[in-house]
Amino acid sequence: MSTLTIRLPDELKADLQKFSQEQNKPVSDVVRESIRRYVAIEKFRAIRKKVLPFAEAQGFLTDEDVFKAI
Repeated sequence: MSTLTIRLPDELKADLQKFSQEQNKPVSDVVRESIRRYVAIEKFRAIRKKVLPFAEAQGFLTDEDVFKAI
């Protein structure tokens, strides 16, 4: 595992520490999970952007269209 150093505004750091305490999780775990979710969402958005023209060609214009088909 690697180490990453980041700079945070004091207010964000305080919010992160408070949230960490409320969740009874180490700050590192909260940050790791947050980054993991962010990366997953961005990967999904990139795939969606690539697939969108093909979906539209098949008549899938909205999320509801996809849900109806499923």
